[in-house]
Amino acid sequence: MTDAESIEATILRLCAERGAGKSICPSEVARAIAGPDETVWRLLMRPVREAAFRLAREGRLQVLRKGRPIVPEQARGVIRLTLGSTS
Repeated sequence: MTDAESIEATILRLCAERGAGKSICPSEVARAIAGPDETVWRLLMRPVREAAFRLAREGRLQVLRKGRPIVPEQARGVIRLTLGSTS
């Protein structure tokens, strides 16, 4: 399994590559790490979400639900990740 630091770095890299005002899906992070095999990348979904929530709590990332910023504790269902302003 991939360590938390590698997952966080991948999240930040993919968000930066996507650009300002754009977001990524956590599954994009899992696929970037594990490859296209769904049985493999799905195993990374929980660690990816947890890493994203840590980054959001640190103010380095924003978690979006239906296009609106939320705090990690409100994250249910489909979320997106962005480097947008957390203030």
